[in-house]
Amino acid sequence: MRRQITTLILQLVWFAGTAAAQENPYTEISSWAEPPSRALGSVSWTHPDADGNIWIVERCGQNSCVGRDGFAPIHMYDANGRWVRSFGEGMLIFPHGIYVDLDGNVWVTDGGAEGDRGHQVFKFSPEGSVLMTLGEAGLAGGGVGRFNAPTDVVVAPNGDIFVADGHTADGNNRIVKFSRDGRFIMSWGMTGSGPGEFLVPHALAIDSQGRIFVGDRNNNRIQIFDQDGEFLEEWLAFGRPSGVFVSADDTIYVSDNTSNTQRNPGRQRGISVGDASDGSVDAFIPDPVFDPDNTAATGAHGVSANARGEIFGGEVGGQAVKQYVLR
Repeated sequence: MRRQITTLILQLVWFAGTAAAQENPYTEISSWAEPPSRALGSVSWTHPDADGNIWIVERCGQNSCVGRDGFAPIHMYDANGRWVRSFGEGMLIFPHGIYVDLDGNVWVTDGGAEGDRGHQVFKFSPEGSVLMTLGEAGLAGGGVGRFNAPTDVVVAPNGDIFVADGHTADGNNRIVKFSRDGRFIMSWGMTGSGPGEFLVPHALAIDSQGRIFVGDRNNNRIQIFDQDGEFLEEWLAFGRPSGVFVSADDTIYVSDNTSNTQRNPGRQRGISVGDASDGSVDAFIPDPVFDPDNTAATGAHGVSANARGEIFGGEVGGQAVKQYVLR
């Protein structure tokens, strides 16, 4: 009976969220920023820091950093879109997630591998010095010491590190928790569609309560856990989440750039804006080039917002960062 009631509530949230999602109070500012002297490649993710700068990670002017050792994939811009610095040349294969912790350190996941690179998580200083690495370079695996295409990373206020591990449906499909000094603590999850199971845990976020939000992309849902991996609830109203970001005031931003008639019938692609405390959806920015029969990714892949509520969507297919501001 409890499960039936939970399912009914989720359905009500889904329908309410879908109706609210028709409202779009935002306007788009395209081509927000480019690194100096070259065009961006596939922009995987964006994230603000405490000073209002926006960090982005892109794939070395193309959709992979293979053969592009002279191209830096990690870039810092000020709040006005002016380039500040870049770093990470010759270190990453398939840059995916980026996160800036409370101390300003920049965390990046490498979701691909080639030779002796890949399947790792890097912690950089804001100036680009490597402070920590997790995973074994170029070696896919599970267990304690290896990842298989890690997608995203977040850091709790106490320094504990959470990594989403698995970019394919038959991958590790788990969340891995480490101490602030990189010591393995635990992991949870397995391949599947039940509570606490995953089919591509593609994005992570943490709210003011310390809850861990997982964008369980191929299951078309967000799952929420406590920091010990205890399942709390799932939300269906945010589509097929590629990116998830929760701001300091618990506004949740979710990007969907892969829904179509086969993967998530009837769902529009775009960015949902809602309340992380209850899962309600307040606004929706539709992907203007959405084609329900298109299998290629369009629109924002990773998404974040600054303290002013300005949204920054990193586009893999569009190879751009688009800014969205309230009208």
